[in-house]
Amino acid sequence: MTQAASHEVVIVGAGFAGLSAARGLAARGVDVLLVDKNNYHQFQPLIYQVATAQIANRDVARPLRAIFRRDRRVRVTTAEVTAVDAKARTVTTADGLTYQGKVLVIAAGAEVNFFGIPGAAEHAFPLYSLNDAARLRSRFLGALDAADRDRRYVDRGALNVVVVGGGPTGVETAGAVAESMAHVVPAYLSADLARSGKVYLVDMLPDLLMPFSEKSRAYAAERLRAAGVELRLGVSVTEVRKDGVKLEDGSFIPSRTVVWAGGLKGRSLLEGSGIPQGKGGRIDVEPELTVPGLDGVYALGDTANITDGAGRRLPQLGSVAQQAGQHVVHNIVADLRGGQRKPFVYTDKGIMAMIGRGAAIAELGSKHRSFTGPPAFLAWLAVHVVLLSGIRERIGAVGNWLWDYCTRTRPQIVVDRPDAYEIDWSEPDENDQGDRRDRKRASA
Repeated sequence: MTQAASHEVVIVGAGFAGLSAARGLAARGVDVLLVDKNNYHQFQPLIYQVATAQIANRDVARPLRAIFRRDRRVRVTTAEVTAVDAKARTVTTADGLTYQGKVLVIAAGAEVNFFGIPGAAEHAFPLYSLNDAARLRSRFLGALDAADRDRRYVDRGALNVVVVGGGPTGVETAGAVAESMAHVVPAYLSADLARSGKVYLVDMLPDLLMPFSEKSRAYAAERLRAAGVELRLGVSVTEVRKDGVKLEDGSFIPSRTVVWAGGLKGRSLLEGSGIPQGKGGRIDVEPELTVPGLDGVYALGDTANITDGAGRRLPQLGSVAQQAGQHVVHNIVADLRGGQRKPFVYTDKGIMAMIGRGAAIAELGSKHRSFTGPPAFLAWLAVHVVLLSGIRERIGAVGNWLWDYCTRTRPQIVVDRPDAYEIDWSEPDENDQGDRRDRKRASA
């Protein structure tokens, strides 16, 4: 390994937490090295819209060097971190370089949790990154084109989409796919083909969107059903196959497009780092966001289990990550320049979810005052436009939304991942056939 130059602060990960911390530290005159395997910051709340071709890749991704082009305090390094030595406050990248900081900030995000479900890692499409969105978009198009050239593929689930997970990502994705089937696919192919497809939302819990109020959950379920989404709640997935999904109740849903929105876990990168991992493989942190027993090491965002003043674990939300990144600036400056750390206090601004065209739910403020329908839809649009990282990205997203809603066409419908576009239509092995009667009943 080659030892690289030391920095005052090394930040692993350029998500909401890492980006906020780097900006704040640079403004306080602190030397920062920001390491990420991607050369861009991605706006994850809109990844599902990239997958459904509502907006373009460039609307949710902004180059990191463009973000920090006027700030010489932040050096951006594009490299994949393969090892972390928390005690030494060093990180090692895939090319063998090591970087050391007086302070180490781990904001490396999370990775998809398949919960050991057979076939999920091989056949399901996660939706956590821009790369995931590109693969899923190409798979959608591959299934549509296959059904268009040979209608026999429709009976084999070409136009069925199964979304696993009833949280915000799953609900928003299911709503977006159903909207595409209703408004975009008829223009792309034909109305009769669009009517042949079905969207399923599967979750082992008995209700959707558990962090939301009962009123909001009921509205979301009602709107999804009205859009044609079939809800399979209170039943878990037991196997994902290349030709569909097997459920706990013995039924089978034929599909070549299974979207996995079932949960996240801490990065495997943390294994061997010397940092004990808590629930979900994440790092349990102190109120000051420090890692217990490790001087000068902080954990933020989806990497960390962060609690509020009452000891309740905060959700893995962009707002939590962003506020934690902003707060950690004070504590790091205190470590470097002398001063007193402060415990992190989260300001709950509420939660939102998009259901579909003109339909959303919003619960705003610490008391989560709820409203639904078009007002929530407009609020959702406004909030996400403001949160996008650059002016060009905001203009691009708004322009694509207006074009989509006015014309019901999407210029982003392109195949850029041929590996996902090409579908294996061969039958599964004989010992993996499943129950054909359940398959026919599910598709009826």
